[in-house]
Amino acid sequence: MSAFDIVVNDGLWFDGTGAPGLRRNLGIRDGVVVEVSTTGLEIGPDTEVIDAAGKWVLPGFVDVHTHYDAEALVSPGLPESVRHGVTTVVLGNCSLSTVYSTPREIADLFSRVEAVPHDAVLRILEANKTWTGPAAYTAALEALPLGPNVAAFIGHSDIRTHVLGLGRGTDKKVKPTRSELGRMGSMLEDAIDAGMLGLSSMTNALDKIDGDEYRSRSLPSTYARWKEFRFLNRILRDRGKILQSAPTINLHPNVAAFFAESSAIGRKKPLKTSLLSGADSKAYPVIVYFMLAAAPLLNRFAKTDFKWQHLPVPFTVYADGIDLVVFEEFGAGAAALHLKDQVERNELLQDESYRRAFRKDYDNKFSPRIWHRNFYDAVIVGCPDETLIGKNFGQVGDVRGVHPVDAYLDLVVKYGRELRWRTTIANHRPKFAKKLAASSGVQMGFGDAGAHLRNMAFYNYPVRLLKRVKDAQSDRKPFLTVERAIHRLTGELADWYGIDAGHLRQGDRADFVVIDPAGLDESVDGLFEAKVPEYGGISRMVNRSDDAAVATVINGRLVYRDGEFAPGFGIEKTGQFLRAGEKAPITGATKASVAL
Repeated sequence: MSAFDIVVNDGLWFDGTGAPGLRRNLGIRDGVVVEVSTTGLEIGPDTEVIDAAGKWVLPGFVDVHTHYDAEALVSPGLPESVRHGVTTVVLGNCSLSTVYSTPREIADLFSRVEAVPHDAVLRILEANKTWTGPAAYTAALEALPLGPNVAAFIGHSDIRTHVLGLGRGTDKKVKPTRSELGRMGSMLEDAIDAGMLGLSSMTNALDKIDGDEYRSRSLPSTYARWKEFRFLNRILRDRGKILQSAPTINLHPNVAAFFAESSAIGRKKPLKTSLLSGADSKAYPVIVYFMLAAAPLLNRFAKTDFKWQHLPVPFTVYADGIDLVVFEEFGAGAAALHLKDQVERNELLQDESYRRAFRKDYDNKFSPRIWHRNFYDAVIVGCPDETLIGKNFGQVGDVRGVHPVDAYLDLVVKYGRELRWRTTIANHRPKFAKKLAASSGVQMGFGDAGAHLRNMAFYNYPVRLLKRVKDAQSDRKPFLTVERAIHRLTGELADWYGIDAGHLRQGDRADFVVIDPAGLDESVDGLFEAKVPEYGGISRMVNRSDDAAVATVINGRLVYRDGEFAPGFGIEKTGQFLRAGEKAPITGATKASVAL
């Protein structure tokens, strides 16, 4: 028997099942955990040794909600996730995928919704999109030098655009014909046959299209009627696949329809449903009780298989000027974001009739909302006038004797994107954040990795959750055990989504992260910026967990250690495409090519 490729010595090992940690040594050979031992393991001349004394060794994190679809084509290592111990990512969320639509349609669908540069997305897709269907798409992903493993949904807006065209697909008067519905169903079946997880959709009209021809229309899937949803859901249920979606946020909420569709009452089995988002909202503080109660009760008594996706950290967002998606939720904000030209936008923002409309929207306490619409809870963090930094817009308005909206708009007109500010819109109360993180009705997700580059950074939310768990134990007020928290971030997700990931047992593929609990301190909550060459050099918000996530191994290859990536990372393949419901092949490890 050949020597081990990697030996992990003396770590507290968690297998991803929720079992307590055990002090063990792990031997990795040819991409597989071949030995879990209480005694020392043989070290060969080429064996990479990881000293895990005092550290936790756990399965790599599974990030079920990312928007790396374009970025993965040109930066397949996805380092901003891998450096935090994420070894599996899921693409194709929120009705958006790159399978069927043309590059220009994809750029129009993605860019404004996910706040990524339209020109860059278009350029990437035009240069790299060689596929025309799911089988060729998954083959193209598999051919990339992936860093993490990748799984994917097919997007409802993607297939709807391909069948109806972007114009008809965003026209509320258009109803798909029986033939067109049949084509959509066949496309979904083909995606499932190609190993995709199911269908991602979107019913919330907040998300708007970019580009010129159909700019500011909502995403195509928001125009679908429930006849169309039920038709597609029937395929998902019959095939045992997943619906990922988000309910409407308006005066006619449709969340009950999602509950009914998920139920197995009168059917052979439930529809697996993951819905955005389980959160403690500042706009609606009491809704957290509904979030906590609904899913467990429905799963027990209505025979549903329903989960809320929950981001287990405060949902803090940043904005440059008025560039923030929450403004899409009311007319005056959407009108400003509709204008791409800065001169035209400033003219609008200075118009008094426009300001009256903005103030009316801002003060309307009965209109549905995600943002709490409180400029006293919006702090300036960057501005050419440094005397304003640290103040909120309400305070600025008080000093100037104007409405907070006027104070805000005055500064946007004067400083444009040089005015940077932040606010927290959800998950701000520790008491309820702990309850949500422990609830059986939620699953960890909604980090939006790869999207909203200037607005937020939750790439390391699994590490941040572990910090909260450790801090709560130190305070003798635990809300999750360490092993349960790890299970929620790894095996629980992988098992529910039906992908071969999230476990670290003998015989499992060797995807894991080594966490130093001493590094689970305030540093993991920090925010930084890093250039994205693939997106024209834009500076995006990122996280750093170098003292906590000290090593990442994917497919038995050590790709990241002590703040540095291995030579060849992102050039040589480590991850693979994970087909839903199938055991992933063991591809083996070429340890020497990526050794640190």
